[in-house]
Amino acid sequence: MLVKVKDFFAFLYLCKEKKILGVTQVILPVKSKFGNDGYNLAELDKEGEYVIDSYRAIDPVKILFYAPREKVYPEDEAGVKRIVAGVKDCDLRGLKLLDKALINENFVDPVYKKWRDDTIVITSDCMEIAPSCHCNLVGGKPYSEDGYDLNLSRVGDSYLVKVGSDKGERLVGEMRRYIKVESSSDEIEKLVEDNRASVLKRLEENNKDFERGTDYERMREISIEAWKEESRDCVGCGGCNNICPTCYCVILNDESKDKDFTKVRSYDSCQLTGYARVAGGANPRPKMYQRFRNRYLCKFLYMKYNFDLLGCTGCGRCIDVCPGEIEFRGVVKRIMEKEKSFQEA
Repeated sequence: MLVKVKDFFAFLYLCKEKKILGVTQVILPVKSKFGNDGYNLAELDKEGEYVIDSYRAIDPVKILFYAPREKVYPEDEAGVKRIVAGVKDCDLRGLKLLDKALINENFVDPVYKKWRDDTIVITSDCMEIAPSCHCNLVGGKPYSEDGYDLNLSRVGDSYLVKVGSDKGERLVGEMRRYIKVESSSDEIEKLVEDNRASVLKRLEENNKDFERGTDYERMREISIEAWKEESRDCVGCGGCNNICPTCYCVILNDESKDKDFTKVRSYDSCQLTGYARVAGGANPRPKMYQRFRNRYLCKFLYMKYNFDLLGCTGCGRCIDVCPGEIEFRGVVKRIMEKEKSFQEA
């Protein structure tokens, strides 16, 4: 199915104004107002330069489903039906991991599940890449192939629309009522394939200096001295955790007053000194290099073991946010190329 870009954005406005399928909120990337070249997630209104065809936003989409600070009890009764558009595959892969961690047969996070149920996720192909983007190094691609409700691929002044779920099918049904929709063709499909191949080639060129193997198990067997060297610039701020699309550790606080029982959760970081400290004061990872190493092992080993997915989606945000200017890709490559010399931390 093919729709004009201007018509698609007009439809997004209509979804919010007419509450189509109950939607009252539309969120998508907008050109940053803070003097940089990036994009921030923002609610659709009459102002703003909305861009869904470039690279991922500065903010991980995770924050819309698993907020940095959120009340978990008592639950808010009034829900918000929404569309989140312009989601990139690195963020979608993050949601896939969070789905496994937070919605499974042993545990369901009711707040996260409600946000997932009440959100239509519209992904879009990357037409540009940021310097830190490296999804190709972790098995990803600059476009989504599954897991979305709708996917958009830009072709000239139009979008090729692919449906990926029942939610997406219902939204397309409404789209046909309000805007002009055309049939696709083999020529359009070929143009999309060519665009995707071109962006992927640029991405591979961007990351050629960071190529490495995929035997991440060896990271566990590298000497502690190597990890000490790699962690020397880490200040333990936790920025990498907070901006990562797959980190989900939280701390739960009791904020009750009088008879009002309230529980609020907020992000926690394994890079903070007190993260693993127990009530008696003991800390299994008191040193910065130990916490630094643990984060990398979590992304490439522990999450893979628990969810059969790597915890790194290649978004590159941890590189951008780091005050120590630690090059995540470089750390992984250097560690992977070290000689095995395992020492207990």
